Amino acid sequence: MKLADAKEKYIQTWGTLASNWGINRTMAMVHALLLSSDKPLSTDEVMEELLISRGNANMTLRDLIDWGIVRKEIIKGERKEYFVAEKDIWYLFKQIVKERRKREIEPVIASIEELSHIDEKGPEAESFAKLMSDMKNVTSKINNIMDLAIKSDEHWLVGKITNLIK
Repeated sequence: MKLADAKEKYIQTWGTLASNWGINRTMAMVHALLLSSDKPLSTDEVMEELLISRGNANMTLRDLIDWGIVRKEIIKGERKEYFVAEKDIWYLFKQIVKERRKREIEPVIASIEELSHIDEKGPEAESFAKLMSDMKNVTSKINNIMDLAIKSDEHWLVGKITNLIK
């Protein structure tokens, strides 16, 4: 397989997989393009390669910077902005976990905490309180696992997961 074909397939596959995980397809494709590029890319190059609009490219690049997985890079003598993806895959994994936790798990925990305070008594209220308690227990455990992944180094976490699988 030619390198250009392999990169194109990688970008398309990453976009499809990410959309299955609830991440914007274009965001994943732009990230994959930058990740697979050996040089910084301008907004124009991203637009041309992925056939997306300037607005979409700008918004997506800004989101990737907000996630902490892409950064702007200055090229001496150039007026355009260029972008580079973080290439350390372990760092990338931890940043994505950190963002997903902030956007998905923490709001659920806050909502469950709020819903746990019921003024009424009776079987239906007790059933609902138990449901909220069980949900809080599970989401807290998920939050703790995500926290461990964010704070750990690669070898420790991989070792722990390997031990769980054995």
